[in-house]
Amino acid sequence: MKRTFFSLKYYNYRVWFFTAIVANTGTWMQRVAQDWLVLTELTDNDGFAVGVTTALQFLPLLFVTPYAGVLADRYDKRKIMYVTQSLMGLLAAGLGVLVLTDRATVEIVYIFAFLLGTVAAFDTPPRQVFVSELVEPKHLTNAIGLNSASFNSARLIGPAAAGLLIALVGTGWVFIINGVSFGATLLGLMLMKSAKFYPVKHQPRNKGQIRQAASYVRHRTDIMVIMVVAGVVSCLGLNFQLTSATMASEVFGKDAGEYGLLGSIMGIGSLTGALMAARRGEARVRLVVIAAFGFGIAAGVNALMPTYWTYAISCILVGYFTLTLLTSANMAIQTSVDPMMRGRIMALYQVVLMGSTPLGAPVVGWISANVHPRWGIGVGAIAAILVSIGALFWVRRHWNVTFEYSKQRPHLVIIGPAEHAERRESREHGRRRSERTLDATTQEHAALSAGSVAVPPRTATPEEP
Repeated sequence: MKRTFFSLKYYNYRVWFFTAIVANTGTWMQRVAQDWLVLTELTDNDGFAVGVTTALQFLPLLFVTPYAGVLADRYDKRKIMYVTQSLMGLLAAGLGVLVLTDRATVEIVYIFAFLLGTVAAFDTPPRQVFVSELVEPKHLTNAIGLNSASFNSARLIGPAAAGLLIALVGTGWVFIINGVSFGATLLGLMLMKSAKFYPVKHQPRNKGQIRQAASYVRHRTDIMVIMVVAGVVSCLGLNFQLTSATMASEVFGKDAGEYGLLGSIMGIGSLTGALMAARRGEARVRLVVIAAFGFGIAAGVNALMPTYWTYAISCILVGYFTLTLLTSANMAIQTSVDPMMRGRIMALYQVVLMGSTPLGAPVVGWISANVHPRWGIGVGAIAAILVSIGALFWVRRHWNVTFEYSKQRPHLVIIGPAEHAERRESREHGRRRSERTLDATTQEHAALSAGSVAVPPRTATPEEP
């Protein structure tokens, strides 16, 4: 348990962790309220409209995030977040006012979703890598895992609270509350102590910094595999607000409260996955691929559940594999890249991860509306299984990945590039040691043969005849 929460010993990280729970709770509340507003209040259960809203919110990530990554490497991340968090709070409150005054339309929600996505695109890279300045480098993996735990603790509370508040006071007040919740992040940034940061040297202004990061990623096949797997799963599989809304309202005939509860139940699995990730000392590509395959199986089972409660329970496993996939990918990338390029590399990762949503969300929305909501989930499950199997065959061919059976646990051992390198190093170390032993023995024999050990001449004594 101590190992899981080790990063909380750092004051600045502790402040960030607990204030982020408040802000993330508000964010989850707004996600639920926004989709419910479009689906049931502004349209007649139009899943495609929800998909367009989601797409517009994530579309700016494709174009803005790479430049935001450059800013994150070049300037003070805390100052950037002062601006972005304030703007997102104002946008949430503004949409709430329009809803409360009955001036909101689908088109207005589209505009606010796009504006919120634009600001979030500038906020994501500095917020993702900011944690690296709150703890010592050796504890970064643990801190990233706890960051996911904080986000998913909020996921347990936010959707259920949103469903309850929508039923009691309406969607407008949920947006207002989310706007206020951003104040927790701003307060946390102000409470942090400058002397307790672990700053990374800022990258000076130069031309071609985005191309430099892209070239770096292109020559790192491990990062490429992670991005492809995570991007495909995100594009067609991680559309939970859309698929859960259509399943709850159309398939099971439930209201806002039951819809919000689905997000909280999924949060149980997500929180479990995040806490287990915080305990790991490292994350590798294999875990990302295995988690993607597990997600595909879990999502397929989820799509087939016959009742609301069996569907809800199956969401736990979906949440677990989702967070295992995302947290492992985040850890593997952040801990293996040059700290001075971390902002740009993570920005490119976010472009792939979140920027694929504008492509997938309308497709999933159309399938949910015109084929069946279950197929909206099923297409993501199939995509996850296929991309994980494809990644497995690729790494076996290009990285010489093999599988070995052991009588001891774990029985199935995966031998990848890291293990091959360790074995080569061990063999080379043994060879050098043998050579040193042989050289020492040879020199000793040579010394004896050359008469290096002198024997004094024997002389007669008076007693001898």
